Amino acid sequence: MNLLAISRRFLLSRGLIGGSLLGTLAASTSAPASSPAPGSICYADGRAVGSQAHDNLHAHGNMTTVGTVDHVANGFDPHAILTDWDTGVLSTDAQGRTVRSFEVVAEDKEIEIAPGIRFPAWTYNGRVPGPTLRATEGDLLRITFRNNGSMPHTMHFHGIHGASMDGVPGAGEISPGETFVYEFTARPFGCHFYHCHSIPLKRHIHKGLYGAFIVDPDPARHPEAADVARSRLLGTPENAHWQELLMVMNGFDTNFDDENEVYAVNSIAHAYMHKPIVIERDRPVRVYLINVTEFDPINSFHLHANFFDYYDHGTTLQPTLRTVDTIMQCQAQRGILEFSFAGFEPGRYMFHAHQTEFVELGWMSFFEVRA
Repeated sequence: MNLLAISRRFLLSRGLIGGSLLGTLAASTSAPASSPAPGSICYADGRAVGSQAHDNLHAHGNMTTVGTVDHVANGFDPHAILTDWDTGVLSTDAQGRTVRSFEVVAEDKEIEIAPGIRFPAWTYNGRVPGPTLRATEGDLLRITFRNNGSMPHTMHFHGIHGASMDGVPGAGEISPGETFVYEFTARPFGCHFYHCHSIPLKRHIHKGLYGAFIVDPDPARHPEAADVARSRLLGTPENAHWQELLMVMNGFDTNFDDENEVYAVNSIAHAYMHKPIVIERDRPVRVYLINVTEFDPINSFHLHANFFDYYDHGTTLQPTLRTVDTIMQCQAQRGILEFSFAGFEPGRYMFHAHQTEFVELGWMSFFEVRA
């Protein structure tokens, strides 16, 4: 399929994304196997509401893509990205400080973002989003960045560092074939973000050059965290009990008209609707949420049938918002969501953007809560 010919109107009208046409066709072409029992709840085609899988398939009017994405050909799986933390190679410097070394390569790569829809991405380490770099507050970070792409690129980190390490034109931008080493101390703790800062900025970010950068609090610097029930300190029993997930909200302008035709979490439309994220009911959940959507002023996250605490930017040990079920973020804004399904009945619980258009074009998901 020619990606330049794809528009959101085309996707919706052909039923490739969005459910109204698919639901209408199903209703007009499928006959019920038998008459429903009196008092039963039925779908538009006359079939009685039955199994949970059937109910969820028809939820929100069949708002889902048709077909499957080849994750092997892509070289990354959105389900693996949820928990794939890159903690680097550890060493110790002369002062006894922990050093974490990372290697990141920029390269041009075509990826499949929805069934049959390919996008000419610019990637870090061959994936979108790039690797999730994770460190502890106070670590010395060394990121060796090699540009194997076709354009000048950088890595700009949302954190605290010197001007020479800022990853902007004139300070860390490198041409194809060159290498640059970024070195700085990991601070402050929180849920952070990195991206290319070359010009034109909107294209270098939108085409896929971004990723998560998580800095965990140092227990030695924050002894009070030991008394916080939701401690984020690596290696503590509390942290081991948590189910941690990375979710990067993004969009793709497939015909380069500055309007997104596909929306997703971790790049693949409806990935977590076709294959829900399995959650153990008795373990609390922590989501590192980042919005990288270009061409739209905000993106959002809505959790069905439950509420969460929200830590804006993840830089506090106490929630900045308590007991909410929807949060919105501008581009580059991020935060941590914490919630629990303890005591809930097992089943599929939706979460999605609360812009309906985003839902129809790929940003709809399920948690599969199991006892």
